[in-house]
Amino acid sequence: MMDIQILHQSITSATEVSYSRSGGPGGQNVNKLNTKVTLRLKLNALDGLTETEYTRMKTTLSSRLSSDGEELIIQSDEERLQSRNEDNGFERLKKLIVASAKLPKKRRPTKPTKASKEKRLNTKKLHGLKKNSRRSGDYD
Repeated sequence: MMDIQILHQSITSATEVSYSRSGGPGGQNVNKLNTKVTLRLKLNALDGLTETEYTRMKTTLSSRLSSDGEELIIQSDEERLQSRNEDNGFERLKKLIVASAKLPKKRRPTKPTKASKEKRLNTKKLHGLKKNSRRSGDYD
């Protein structure tokens, strides 16, 4: 099971942060300041995950990984302040890792109830009667 405290420390130490100018509206603020934050998390330096959680994370986040498959890349440029974008990026990173490493619940197959079977058959019967009533007389 994943230890959130160890994971938090591991994420902050294994992440490389870079800043750049973000596009979009914002006037001079956009043109002068490097507010866009790019976080690059090295997956092999990540502690606090079991082997199964790690492999599951790599498969579920494969579209977000770098070309070599060893870095998870997150960009944040929603806010005008660099510090807020950095905080947002780290929060998204933590949520992604926790959500992707979580194993899905095992599905327990169930059988349809007697009432649901009767309802389905009744609906089929009514549908057939409706179609049958549309038919015209004889076809010779």
